[in-house]
Amino acid sequence: MGCKSVVLADQHSVMLEGIRRMLETEVESVLMVADEASLIQAVKRVLPDLVIADISFPVSAGGNVVRLLKQRHPGIKIIILSVHEDPAAVNEVAAAGAEGFVLKRRAVVDLIPAIRAVCQGGRYVSKDPSNGDFDP
Repeated sequence: MGCKSVVLADQHSVMLEGIRRMLETEVESVLMVADEASLIQAVKRVLPDLVIADISFPVSAGGNVVRLLKQRHPGIKIIILSVHEDPAAVNEVAAAGAEGFVLKRRAVVDLIPAIRAVCQGGRYVSKDPSNGDFDP
């Protein structure tokens, strides 16, 4: 598939565990962290192929985290998880360099296809059938 190691970052342990279980058959290793500082340190330490991170860390906006990670680790792939369905949120993280954007409420359906697309060099944005398609 292209991505063997993942750092997964979310403030909610239930979300972390649920996503980790989804990833068991897709990747070789998953490191879970619960905050932005731990995410930055984990990426520096393990140099994963992929980061999957919540956009809403309290310290900074998702776009800032993406920008920082891309500056320090240009080859890393990033998928942002979000409850925000505003196209501006998609545009912000896409402009910062994220390759994927998955709505949390669609993670069960969209996350594995997003991982596959991003790890093969593509991009992925959740489609919201009730509000039309987002297009970064």
